[in-house]
Amino acid sequence: MSGFVSKVKNCVTESIIRIFNCFPIKNNKIFLYSYYGSQYGCSPKYISEYLVENCTDKYDVVWAFNDIKSKEDIKGIRKVKVMSLKYFYELCTSKVIITNFRTTEMFKKRKNQYYIQTWHSSLRLKQIEKDAEDTLPPNYVEMSKKDSKKLDLLMSGCKFSTNIFKRAFWYDGEIFEQGTPRNDILFGEKNDLKKIVKDRLNIDNDKKIILYAPTFRKNNDLSVYNINYKKTLSSLKEKFGGEWVFLVKLHPHLISKSKELVYGDDVMDVTSYDDIQELLSVADVLISDYSSLMFDFGLTERPCFLYVPDLESYIQSDRRLYFDINELPFISAKSNEELSNEIVNFDGDKYKKNLDKFSREIGSFESGKCCEELEKRLEKICCI
Repeated sequence: MSGFVSKVKNCVTESIIRIFNCFPIKNNKIFLYSYYGSQYGCSPKYISEYLVENCTDKYDVVWAFNDIKSKEDIKGIRKVKVMSLKYFYELCTSKVIITNFRTTEMFKKRKNQYYIQTWHSSLRLKQIEKDAEDTLPPNYVEMSKKDSKKLDLLMSGCKFSTNIFKRAFWYDGEIFEQGTPRNDILFGEKNDLKKIVKDRLNIDNDKKIILYAPTFRKNNDLSVYNINYKKTLSSLKEKFGGEWVFLVKLHPHLISKSKELVYGDDVMDVTSYDDIQELLSVADVLISDYSSLMFDFGLTERPCFLYVPDLESYIQSDRRLYFDINELPFISAKSNEELSNEIVNFDGDKYKKNLDKFSREIGSFESGKCCEELEKRLEKICCI
């Protein structure tokens, strides 16, 4: 019975799309969504905010969300609920569609529409798409191949990423080599943002922030997130001075399980915080593992440590890597004892030299002006 209902729903949806695809496209309308409407974040957010702040009344900016009510305070954009009638109308009549993840068959791209894929990382440690095809679900691979055929522009943060996209994205179109929109926020001082984030999280202004943001594991195993918060905070205070607060942001896949972890004094669960880039921007130190966030945070030149107690098993059972973790500029540790020692013995000058060397090796395009450069392209696409 459920299969029959699903088929009927799909038929109705496709009929709605066909009808709306007969409506004229609005040349200055830009339709955005992030992680299928689950958040206001990643690169689509920073493109949107640049347009709203710098191009007043130039573009009609429309966002799709699963929960519109929670996004009522966002100014300068129109909002639609994912899969609603209005959602399909706005999607079908937009000139430009921007997202950070693969689109489904519910997006039937029209001849005069322009589809920009930002992807959701500037560079990555874990292999993706065709390079990891044997580890990915067949239905995802099929969806990805179809999505790549719709693409008009793919954004790249560095030459290394461009080469991955050319080889593994099932895509042979144009690659926009101007950096990553979400990383623009990591350039320059952000004192106002730091105060806003700290006020939002009820953190004293004089406290320093250590952000722990690991990626997920296939089996959603929480045992690998066994950081000794108290010991780590003590090591940070010994090395860098000041009072510290530990922010823990698990991967969105683990949002329902974050409360199962045992926290302590000066440790906050911020897994539900929408925008990880804001947290990276205000963090004084990052601890991650195999997440691409390390590459974003490296742009700040602040200390980044990789806590990888399951390194060998992760490589064997989860995902192959593009880099040997020991050859990265970030300091890795396999135990709490090792992590504390690495923090206490951190050499800032050596770390910055290694970051500079790595940036040259990957051919970084990051300059803090990606959104500005993309808007110039949007002007031409939208004939404004």
